[in-house]
Amino acid sequence: MDLKETRISSQPIFEGSFINIARDTVRLPNGNESTRVVIRHPGAACVLAVTGSDEVVLVRQWRYACGQALLELPAGKLDAGEDPAVCALRELAEETPYTAESVKLLHTFYTAPGFCDEVMYLYQAEGVREGSTLKNDEDEFTETVLMSRDAVKTALKNNEVADAKTLAGLQYWLLNG
Repeated sequence: MDLKETRISSQPIFEGSFINIARDTVRLPNGNESTRVVIRHPGAACVLAVTGSDEVVLVRQWRYACGQALLELPAGKLDAGEDPAVCALRELAEETPYTAESVKLLHTFYTAPGFCDEVMYLYQAEGVREGSTLKNDEDEFTETVLMSRDAVKTALKNNEVADAKTLAGLQYWLLNG
């Protein structure tokens, strides 16, 4: 069965500093037309960083759209033309006191494919150590949280992690550790 929808036209709704929203008219597989509202996003990277004491490095950050602080893997959007691995290393160093020698790509996935084309790159940091001198962006505030495997299991059991990229990264860590 052919499931492909083909764009016929696109009307910009909003053009922002890093996202654009459009109303697209599409041709459905059955030949009919429909409308899709799509958020275009440059992509993002997140990083699973584990200290030498086997504690995962997380950040607590206020998420305005959700109306609450969420516990998350360090992450951020890609700058134009930026290598996602570079972004992951930068975000770890900006949002926490930790750095890494390198990162290894674990997985790429769509964050909200029903209405957004954002691709998230999930990396595992290698050679994690304290000593970052970078700072958050001036409109970004994070608190570093270190958690053991047992603390993560408890947090997951108690539904204290509500962020999808973090759920994916923590499940990977628990299953492969």
